[in-house]
Amino acid sequence: MASINVRKDLGTLYFDFRYAGVRCREQTALKDTPVNRRIMKNTLKKMEKEMVEGTFDYHRYFPDGPNGHRFHRGGKAPLASTIKRVIPDTEVVGTPTFAEFAELWLGEMRIQWRDTQYHTVENALQKHLLPAFGEKRVGQITKGDILAFRSGLAKVPGRKGKTLSASRINHILTPLRMILNEAANRFEFTAPYHGIKSLKVPRTDVEPFSLEEVDTILRNVRADFRDYYLIRFFTGLRTSEIDGLRWEKVDLARRQILVHEALVNGQVVSTKNDGSFRTVEMSLPVHQAFKALHEIYHHKDRAKGRASNDYVFCTREGTPLRHDNVTKRVWYPLLRYLDLKARRPYQTRHTAATLWLASGESPEWIARQMGHSTTEMLFRVYSRYVPNLTRQDGSAMERLLLSHLSLPSEVDHD
Repeated sequence: MASINVRKDLGTLYFDFRYAGVRCREQTALKDTPVNRRIMKNTLKKMEKEMVEGTFDYHRYFPDGPNGHRFHRGGKAPLASTIKRVIPDTEVVGTPTFAEFAELWLGEMRIQWRDTQYHTVENALQKHLLPAFGEKRVGQITKGDILAFRSGLAKVPGRKGKTLSASRINHILTPLRMILNEAANRFEFTAPYHGIKSLKVPRTDVEPFSLEEVDTILRNVRADFRDYYLIRFFTGLRTSEIDGLRWEKVDLARRQILVHEALVNGQVVSTKNDGSFRTVEMSLPVHQAFKALHEIYHHKDRAKGRASNDYVFCTREGTPLRHDNVTKRVWYPLLRYLDLKARRPYQTRHTAATLWLASGESPEWIARQMGHSTTEMLFRVYSRYVPNLTRQDGSAMERLLLSHLSLPSEVDHD
């Protein structure tokens, strides 16, 4: 009967099984832990199943095993079952397959991820990584295998007939890198991902609307969506944040929006990081819009004899808006009607940032409103849209010197 045992001198596990009349003890470098026992147990079940079916190939499981001389490569019959069995102490069985280790790794990581991240990684595994690497042992995956896989991803069709973007390919490769690095650390082999850099992702276009364009949009948008877009333009909320905004997070008395949640794939989750967990101050137009919305929904729900809707922006049934539906039915048709360049609704967030900067608000305050931990991104992304905010031609320093030092205003070059 096959079993998993431990070497008392080294504390490592080994397989003990009989195949074609030959007793085989195959040593591993795995320490005696519950995780490693589970890996070996799964492998042993697979081996036993193949032995029953007559498809077991010793050399595939133990390419450098001490019993290699007893069995044909790819065959099943022993060559010489009477040969004396010698087990070198240093003999090591192969590492677990990528599929086996990925299953364990995913289960261990789930506790520290929110559901949306877990399902994103699981989707990348099922759709791309397991078909390519599932049957390979993690210790046998090479750098060349990874580069060939990445090259193949660049040819996979994405949305609208285009190939997968560099950003999407990087997201698929991230769990592959994490899994192989963790496996290399546990089973003490050189990580094949070493030296492979992420693909360069082109900068996202930032095309904010001018204040005149914002005014035109708000004057022409459907009345039932005017407040929705006004709040988007003047608060900088992300799409997921405004669609997941509930009335309990709107403080009309203090004129504040508590951004603690987001709506992702139909599920309300915590904001993506500590910086995003923030309080956004309401300007007067935003405050008035919220008051009008609250009054409307309060009267509607009181007439129906039930409490006010959870979500600030919702369907007639009280469910949160589907941003893709709103974008297709309201946003893009409006831009076409106004003959404005088609831009993603996310540009409303960029618009808020540039308007705040142009009006002279403190960059530190703006960064907090946007959910940025520092002002670095603010200046790197938006400064070119507000040329008068910071002078870059030296004239500001010149005016300072002329106003405080006894220097001639013009220099004689003769």
